[in-house]
Amino acid sequence: MTVQVIGAGLAGCEAAWQLAERGIEVVLYEMKPKKFSPAHTSDMLAELVCSNSLKADRIENACGLLKEEMRLFGSLMMEAADAARVPAGGALAVDREIFSAYITKKIEAHPLISLKREEITKINPEQETIIATGPLTSDALSEEIRILTGDEQLYFYDAAAPVVSRESINMERVFYAARYGRGTADYINCPMTKEEYDVFYDALIHAETAPLKEFENQTVFEGCMPVEVMAKRGEQTLLFGPLKPVGLVNPKTGKDDAYAVVQLRQDNREATLYNLVGFQTNLKWGEQERVFRMIPGLEEAEFVRLGVMHRNTYLQAPKVLDHYYRMKKHPKIYFAGQITGVEGYVESASSGILAGLNMANQLQGCPMYEPDRRTAIGSLPLYITEQVTDKLQPMNANFGIIEGLDYRIKGKKTERYRVIAERALDIVKEQLSK
Repeated sequence: MTVQVIGAGLAGCEAAWQLAERGIEVVLYEMKPKKFSPAHTSDMLAELVCSNSLKADRIENACGLLKEEMRLFGSLMMEAADAARVPAGGALAVDREIFSAYITKKIEAHPLISLKREEITKINPEQETIIATGPLTSDALSEEIRILTGDEQLYFYDAAAPVVSRESINMERVFYAARYGRGTADYINCPMTKEEYDVFYDALIHAETAPLKEFENQTVFEGCMPVEVMAKRGEQTLLFGPLKPVGLVNPKTGKDDAYAVVQLRQDNREATLYNLVGFQTNLKWGEQERVFRMIPGLEEAEFVRLGVMHRNTYLQAPKVLDHYYRMKKHPKIYFAGQITGVEGYVESASSGILAGLNMANQLQGCPMYEPDRRTAIGSLPLYITEQVTDKLQPMNANFGIIEGLDYRIKGKKTERYRVIAERALDIVKEQLSK
């Protein structure tokens, strides 16, 4: 039996890996380099198109817990991330090229995975298939999915942050620190006075944005809000978001008295590139350079990559999928990745793990892996498929969707989260040992 996996991003590669590691032949389809989406530039698999951060690396954070759970499943993504890690304080960030090259090499070398570089535009509901084409599914395949699901797709816009070269940053005006001293001081911090912030804010909200022509109804997902859109919600909004100054002590002065702080995060292993944290944007490229050079330390910054904004596509999962990421109408078809309504690199990859695992279980006559809402990896499919609101909003891993404890824990909430996380890891270990 051969399973076709469409899309070789994080979710597709994880799904293919899980299937192949269980002895099932896989044909993995990837349309690059014959055809690129608006956000992709590399012909490698599992390309990271927005941030290079896989978010928090501690189990007291839900995404950190999810990553630890994924390691228990033999996650290819986590294997690659550990090989491509770059300093990022309390977060797990990677060198994009090393990360993608690692996954590409492993996929190409697996004897049960056949990689085909071509675009798929038709789906046979009688063929075992995992659709993991992500939020940037091609127009032709999007239409085929719409017909297959009988459901209108939802669209929202996602934005990526610019990247600057380390050598172009004026280090006299910035400082290294991690918020609240967590982890090592890996972030470059650009402090602003109130006067500097006021000038920057005024320029930002009046800067010219690039047109979005694909759809008239342009809806922006809250989790990737362009910085200029966030700023227009109020003069203080950024101060409680990406420019939050609290918890950042300037070692040059011993004080944390900045009015606002822009953080830069290492983007590659050599630490020659840094991205502007939280600065996803749809400003025109000339405007990005003009406005962002108002940030202290970036007056002469070299922008090696400017921000872009692109369309994302996802399903109404409660109507279309069961909690195995399998179609209710066509049980030989699974979906994985952000097209299901999970949001984020790690969350997308985790859905690929479960889709691949349960496709394998289905084909081999084994019991299905039952998602458990006490775990991070199980709470995601249960949330997106059981949501009762009229419009599904993409969901990240968070402790709000993981089942809590039936007893109280004294102390800080991080201690409660640690207990929940340890319980989750024990549950996953027990499930996988059966």
